[in-house]
Formats: sequence, C-alpha cells, structure tokens
Amino acid sequence: MTSHDVDAFRLTVLNPRGRDPEQEFRHLPAPGESAHPPINFHAFAACTQGAFHHNTRRAIAENTPVLLLLRGDFRASERALADLKKHGRTVVVSLKETGLHQIAQQLCDRARLSRFMKIIAQVGGCIATTPEAAEIHQSACWSLRRVAFIPTPYPVEDQRWNFCLPPDEQSGIFVGTREWDVPSRNHFAALLVARQLCDATGEPVTVVNLDGYKGRRLLAELKIPEKKLRVVERWKSYPDYLRVVARHKIVLQLDRSHVPGQVAGDALLCRVPCVGGDGAIERIAFSKTCGEGRTIMEIASMALDLLKNADLRGAIVAESEQRALEHLSFQAVRSQLAKFFAQFAQGER
Repeated sequence: MTSHDVDAFRLTVLNPRGRDPEQEFRHLPAPGESAHPPINFHAFAACTQGAFHHNTRRAIAENTPVLLLLRGDFRASERALADLKKHGRTVVVSLKETGLHQIAQQLCDRARLSRFMKIIAQVGGCIATTPEAAEIHQSACWSLRRVAFIPTPYPVEDQRWNFCLPPDEQSGIFVGTREWDVPSRNHFAALLVARQLCDATGEPVTVVNLDGYKGRRLLAELKIPEKKLRVVERWKSYPDYLRVVARHKIVLQLDRSHVPGQVAGDALLCRVPCVGGDGAIERIAFSKTCGEGRTIMEIASMALDLLKNADLRGAIVAESEQRALEHLSFQAVRSQLAKFFAQFAQGER
C-alpha cells in the first residue's frame, strides 16, 4: 500500500440511533471547534477525514467503508448491517463499549447475545480497541476472516492539541477514575493511594465528582485534608477538562477493566505521566508506569518517585510521546485502518 492510498482512505463510523452528534471531519478541528472532540470512535472518523453518523442512510451516502458500532440491544445495529450490505458497502463491526466489565454486562442477556452472534456471523471483519475485545470477537466466530486490534487514536502530532504546561506550573495528583460503583475501576483504592501520597509529599489531590451530595459524602469519609483536596463538580468541555489535567504532576488510577484507555489518552495530550491502569493506551504509551502486572504498592511507589523527581517525569513523558507518535497518532492509526480495510476488501473479492 502506497502513502497515497493511505492519505486517500476515508472511513465512515456508524453508531445506529446513537445520541452522539453526526459530524464530517474534512480537517482536524482545533480544540473547541467541533460539536464532538476527535476522541473515542469519533477519532477513527477524524483521523481518516471521514464522517461519524447515527443515521444509516447518511452513512450509506458517504460511499466509503463503514465501521458499524454494536450498542444497546444490538437491534438497530442489526438493521443497519442489513441496509449497508444491501447497498454494497464494505462493513466491519466493533463493540462500542469494550471494557471487559462492559462486554460482560452487554452479553449476559440471552436475546442480546443471540443478536451479537448473528451479526458476527454475517460480517467478515471486526476491529477492536483493546486486545481482549479482539480475542472475544475472534472466539465468537471461527469464520471471521479478519480481526484486528487497532487502538483509539489521539492527535498527538498536532500542536493545537498539545496542552503541556511548564513543570513549575504543575502540582498535585489527578485521580483519573470517577466511578465508585464499578468494581474493576478500583476508584476507592486509587483515592486511598492518592491520600497516602498527599500525606507523604504534601501534594494536593484533584478528584472529579459528578455524583453530587453522595460523592461528597464518600469523599469526606476519606479524610483528605480539606486544603489539599480539589473537587471538580461541574461538567466541562473536553478542552477545559484537559486544561485541568495538565496542571498536575501525574495522573493516577488503579483501573483493572482493560478499557481502550481514555484516561491515558487524556494524559498524553497533556504530556503528564499516567500511573496505573491496564487500558490499551496505558500499555502502549505508558508501559513503564501502567498497572499491568503490578501490585498496588508498586504503583504507589512509582507515583511517589514521579512526584518527587521532575527529570523522571520528563523522561516518562518523552517516551510516551514517542510511542504515541509511532502507534497512536492520527497518521499511525489512519495507516493501520487503511491497510486493514484494503486487506479485508481483497479477501472479499
């Protein structure tokens, strides 16, 4: 495949009857410029200068290959697949929610599982945003011709999306998780580690609380010194959220959900070390500080070293940026997508 073929490749992402805004990505928008930031599955459309739709007819009209997202009870996805195939579109599918706990929640319902198996049997290819989801897709149907793990891209090569701040403007620990009620997120444990780090270093702790009074009461039980606790309680636009993250020395989490890795992706755009977590992006960009194969105590020790050592933080950020440019940038993932669909189309013929 030539560089011209890669540059010419465009992808339509279809989320049937979804609520996310439809969007054409003829160019990469600047922060705050578009209805939806170029992250998650919008990023697959954005990195190929393609489109994101929830209306099947508009997706068909794009006349490009389609990445069909499987969501909800899969009824809308099943109908969309039939329409796309009737119009001769090249279609591969992906589960929209791909954390291991999310896959388990979706497929524990018999009717939903039945539709999932039927859809997988009708398509020849699947894309997964985590290695574990790729294995599940492959195991679901032995006749699948192509299954690929392709990580969610981030526009790390575009300086407009570089939210880096000078080290002397950074302080504290940003806790990257926020879900108390999802066991595999280990949010409570992450807060305990953050409190210990605060006690050891005096660094403040920032937590996002979108649970209102309930969340405030839970946080109060942890007895983090009031002057050292920063609580973000209002929804922010994505650029404003990144500006908050960028003000910290580290992003801390203990997530064991094997998610795509938006916490680490946010840290990448902010040029802040991400400590802990076993998401796909954590394992690619922050392999030396991620939580894969490490105990909570080991993660806490790494976090302590990073809080104390600016040079070490700089080295981790430099390495993560280089790995992101090679594997997670818009150009890198566009190339992966173009090659996948070219090989898939060749197999269809």
